[in-house]
Amino acid sequence: MLAAKVFGKEDLRLVEVERPVLSKDSTEVIVKVKAAGICGSDIHIYHGENPFATLPRVIGHEFVGEVVEIGNKVSGLEVGDHIVIEPITYCGKCYACRQGMPNVCKELKVSGVHVDGGMQEYVKIDAKQAHKIDKKVPWTTAVLAEPYTIAGNATTRGKVELGKTVLIQGAGTIGQLILRMAKAKGASVMITDVLDSRLEFAKLNGADKVVNVLNSDVGEKLNEWTNYEKANVVIDAACTRQTFENCFEYASIAGAIVPLGMSEEPSQIAQKPIMQKQLTIYGSRLQAYQFAPVIKAIEEGLLTDEGIVTQTFSIHDIQDAINLINKEPDKVRKAVITF
Repeated sequence: MLAAKVFGKEDLRLVEVERPVLSKDSTEVIVKVKAAGICGSDIHIYHGENPFATLPRVIGHEFVGEVVEIGNKVSGLEVGDHIVIEPITYCGKCYACRQGMPNVCKELKVSGVHVDGGMQEYVKIDAKQAHKIDKKVPWTTAVLAEPYTIAGNATTRGKVELGKTVLIQGAGTIGQLILRMAKAKGASVMITDVLDSRLEFAKLNGADKVVNVLNSDVGEKLNEWTNYEKANVVIDAACTRQTFENCFEYASIAGAIVPLGMSEEPSQIAQKPIMQKQLTIYGSRLQAYQFAPVIKAIEEGLLTDEGIVTQTFSIHDIQDAINLINKEPDKVRKAVITF
């Protein structure tokens, strides 16, 4: 069967690999992959910039498909079920797992990063990674469940809720999904970016206020919007050194900061604003227990793919998809690979 595998920096190849088979007395299922989204972290792996990835690796952690084989110890799933795949496995016993944070388990493995992912025709997963989704949901919508869980985790960690003001730095794909999630939870949202096109789309997504940082002072606009209270929750989806440092200025007293970046570059943060405002900084990695509510919201039409999935490519054309993302990123919100 066909798989898209990264062997080294900017070395992506379509290769033939063996189709997976079920083990004897298995809790596993085999899934025929129908669609897989290309995430920014996949692009980082392609460029050799993802510090967590091991190579060679079949990439892809945003994938959905149809169950085609079931192990003899599996219950609750049937051949033909449409599923969203949870791309993490964890021990369930370590301190993080006991704290309800399996997404940072000491033995965490992520599909497409530590183990082979979804950019292949068939995958074998443990049944607990399979989340059923209504067959009426198109594959190109279902494939957004995983990135929506990232938004769900970030807003849950930051305690986004009715009546709170939220500042999202960065109106890229994840920023737009966080915007939709925050609005669904009842918050008022300001979002910033350097591109007017992204901000215009954010308006369509329900943003209460948009700010282009190239021609406006974010601090001033934030003060006007909040009557000088500033943002109760600041989510950094731009993930630069400067945007992270800005979080501490933009957060309100008793506010929360949720950084999403994975840069190893040090930032200069003074202690005073953290102490004076009694700020809380919530790291947010992947997701924990977000699939069930996200899938329900997708099935009910509360979370959609409208305007997010901008291109689809056959698995045979995955290099073209990556080239487009690299050369014209502003034209791509989410590119989806279909099988």
